[in-house]
Amino acid sequence: MDTIPLVHASLGEQELAAVAEVFSSGWPAGQGPRGKALESELAKRYGVGDAVAVSNCGAALHLALLALGVRPGDEVIVADYTFPAPAHAVRYVGGVPVFADVLPDTGTVDPQAVAALVGPRTVGVIAVDTLGLPADYAELKSITDRHGLFLIEDAACSVGATYQGREAGALAPVACLSFHGRKGATSGEGGALLTADPALGADARVRSSFGIGSIFDQAQVVGLPIPVFTEVGYNYKLSDIAAAILQVQMGRIGELLDRRRAVAALYGEMLGDEDLVTVPHVPLDRTHAWQSYMVTLDPSVDRAGVAADLRAQGIGCGHGAWACHLQPVYETKQACPVSADLFERNLAIPMHAELSTNQVERVVESLRAALRTHARPHGVPGGAA
Repeated sequence: MDTIPLVHASLGEQELAAVAEVFSSGWPAGQGPRGKALESELAKRYGVGDAVAVSNCGAALHLALLALGVRPGDEVIVADYTFPAPAHAVRYVGGVPVFADVLPDTGTVDPQAVAALVGPRTVGVIAVDTLGLPADYAELKSITDRHGLFLIEDAACSVGATYQGREAGALAPVACLSFHGRKGATSGEGGALLTADPALGADARVRSSFGIGSIFDQAQVVGLPIPVFTEVGYNYKLSDIAAAILQVQMGRIGELLDRRRAVAALYGEMLGDEDLVTVPHVPLDRTHAWQSYMVTLDPSVDRAGVAADLRAQGIGCGHGAWACHLQPVYETKQACPVSADLFERNLAIPMHAELSTNQVERVVESLRAALRTHARPHGVPGGAA
């Protein structure tokens, strides 16, 4: 039986040709001509003051917090239901992540929860475009402006999505993108920091290269320039190999996103009448990038049993995102009940641009059968009331 993977990168001959060009150029490392070209294209696409290509979205978040001046003991409010990269980045700089609960219908951060958490040590907010769906940035921007806080958009999952007609990645003064292998545009690994403030971008670019800036640029100078280390930086550069792949991928994002949208529409049509799952909700003021397709199981369903059945048939699935406040590394006594509930009941099913209609139909058929097998009757202890 053919397997249906949970994720699959859409990489082909165009990307291979771009990599071959980099091999011929003699500069495969970071901050070279392809990286610079990618940054220029990203800045133009998103209409920002600067774009800095880096090794991953976690690096972009770290650099953003450094450039924004977050200091040990500062509190940063972060969306709870997500991969923990935003909270990790706050810890990297000695800050304190404060977790905001999310909305039950979208899984995006609840602006009212954010407002209730603002305190005397709060310096900023990191919102997350959950699984490819943008958060409510009009409300979030109103809160951060009122309190003089910075706002970062974690757009790791949302390349190609929109909010009120604007593209994800351009919804806050600072945004961070991911080009990980499961994203809509990918180079295997990779990321970018986008900012309206060129000075912040310049700070991040220097710190991303050990604190000395571009070695490629310095190599073009006649003579023997000696790099000067102006900051304690990091090796967060994106290779020109990856940058070349991303130039192709960003040019294909419309095509790839259309294919993901078609898969999502088919899932929605085929599962819309299923009582034991709730399909994703997309508010009318935004569009989804469909990095993942997440169904929410009825409380009566044994998620582990469903997952075991699907995987036994060669169908990939996953638990979804994390309720970060429950992770042992944070040792917090905060409660985010909506996030905790989604963490227990969400199930990711295959979502990528290479899925065929027949594969989607097989996933749905297998999921329906597994739900019936692993749903406790109502009234049985542990089942739905």
